[in-house]
Amino acid sequence: MKTIAPSVWIKQRAKELGFHSCGISQATFLEEEASHLERWLKQGMQGKMGYMENHFDKRLDPRKLVDGARTVVSLMYNYYAPASQTNPDAPKISRYAYGEDYHQVLREKLKILMKEMQVHFGEVSGRGFVDSAPVLDRAWAARSGLGWIGKNANLINKGSGSFFFLCELIVDLEMDYDTGIATNHCGTCTACIDACPTKAIVAPKVVDGSKCISYFTIELKEEIPKDVKGKMDNWMFGCDVCQDVCPWNRFSLPHREPRFEPNPEVMQMSASDWEEISEEKFKAFFKLSPVSRTGYNGLKRNIDFLKK
Repeated sequence: MKTIAPSVWIKQRAKELGFHSCGISQATFLEEEASHLERWLKQGMQGKMGYMENHFDKRLDPRKLVDGARTVVSLMYNYYAPASQTNPDAPKISRYAYGEDYHQVLREKLKILMKEMQVHFGEVSGRGFVDSAPVLDRAWAARSGLGWIGKNANLINKGSGSFFFLCELIVDLEMDYDTGIATNHCGTCTACIDACPTKAIVAPKVVDGSKCISYFTIELKEEIPKDVKGKMDNWMFGCDVCQDVCPWNRFSLPHREPRFEPNPEVMQMSASDWEEISEEKFKAFFKLSPVSRTGYNGLKRNIDFLKK
């Protein structure tokens, strides 16, 4: 009986666990990304995100992050929700935060995948990563053929758009490796650059994080700069503008993850409901949500900034 190759098995099992796509690449130094990251940091585009300056070497070489690493398994998990908040005047939440925190959902799936790999292929060592460690998710996903880096710096898949979470398994098991997509399918389109309310996309594939609405509403812990007043497009948590206008997202399909389903009560809240939200309601609504990251006071700061 022929033994199934690790690369074939892991792609099949990933699909069974709900992942949209899986790509596999060799764990090596990301030479091209090194100069880009260094330039981005030197220009201060990380803003107050000081953690982006840490672990520079580990961000570029997974072998420094996981001992004996030979393979990066990149996985995409769809979160696209076609429904939106029902009140057009209500402050907006990014689609990725409609449901339960993706970190927990995807970590559980990666743990299952890792344990089953060890059962099937013996002593396999490695770690799973879900947007919480110095891993350049989009670079690895692009290298493994899952898509290309668009002008908004998101990974775009030709058949499914960009509303995906990315995560990885970095393991010491050698596999058959995929190749990246040779063609960037953005062409001459500049929809995302033109639509960005704060002009944060300063060049193709270059986002000045310190100008991004997601940065202001999530990452920035101090007061939002006054010079972006009137430019927030009514976003109180995150921003989807550069994805909403991307032509490739006309191919986005609704996710199938029950844990990403939104709370109907939250989706129906009016502008005044948000302005009057109590700390108790905030905790009840967002206990398991990415929105909890701002804290009650942070979300109130965002809402107040929009209405003044």
